[in-house]
Amino acid sequence: MNETRRRVLDALADGPVSGPALADDLGVSRAAVWKHVEALREAGFDVESDEAGYRLAGVPDSGSEALEFGLDAPFTVEHHASIDSTNRRARELAESGAGDVVVVADAQTGGRGRLDRDWDSPPGGVYLSAVCRPDLPMARAPLYTLAAAVATARAAREAGVDARIKWPNDVLVPDEAGGARKLAGILTEARGETDRVEWLVVGVGVNVEATREDLPAGATSLRAEGGAVNRREFVQRLLAEFDDLRDDLDAVLPAWRESALTLGQRVRVETPGGEIVGRAVDVESPGTLLVETGDGPVRVTAGDCEHLRPVDDA
Repeated sequence: MNETRRRVLDALADGPVSGPALADDLGVSRAAVWKHVEALREAGFDVESDEAGYRLAGVPDSGSEALEFGLDAPFTVEHHASIDSTNRRARELAESGAGDVVVVADAQTGGRGRLDRDWDSPPGGVYLSAVCRPDLPMARAPLYTLAAAVATARAAREAGVDARIKWPNDVLVPDEAGGARKLAGILTEARGETDRVEWLVVGVGVNVEATREDLPAGATSLRAEGGAVNRREFVQRLLAEFDDLRDDLDAVLPAWRESALTLGQRVRVETPGGEIVGRAVDVESPGTLLVETGDGPVRVTAGDCEHLRPVDDA
């Protein structure tokens, strides 16, 4: 959103404000003010006008300008009603030199998860990919994945859903039977050298408005869990939480532990070197899972984790 459009929105939100007063304040013509107002209306903003002037009566739940308006994080937003993959578009932007850009889509036609698996991306979800250029070595890049998981879980809990994190990158909602349903997944891609990250793309896919009948088995959504569904507020909260964590990476692991569903669970982890079974006891920097097995502790840096059953510590 350009700076003049942003200032027009801020003035309307504090309105009513007359067209002439707004033109004088911004140093533009009255015709320019009218064009900005009409553009906002076309973008879905509810702008009322009467003899007192213009006022902002409502904000749409999607669109680049709507998602940037009131966002407490320094991201530019590129919104799409539908796209093949937000991560693919974010990589394209990253390669062109962009940073602090978030690609957001209401639906994806070619979403991908870890290990190039298909990611079901029906309309009504939140699919976003943030382009970041952090000043850190590649070895610490996994902390951004953990930060995104924490941010997603926190945003879901603020919406009224008891979201928890399964190592390494899934956000789940525990059920009454001791299992859990998948709410969101995260995929991080990076480019750089050993001692320096050139760019990171952190992709997050969240089921928001879909009913349980419309989702694959084992999946859930904010709506299905009875959460408050406001897609704009959810995206903004997620991005604000993520921005806070990326600015304080030392806070990521403690925050991840607080939201973890995996810790304390008996797990089976499929790794490139074989299967590891034991009790998940901790996560260490930059995202290593510590599993206590019959042969002693094992540190797992990558793999597919399955929760077997709660561990009885009594």
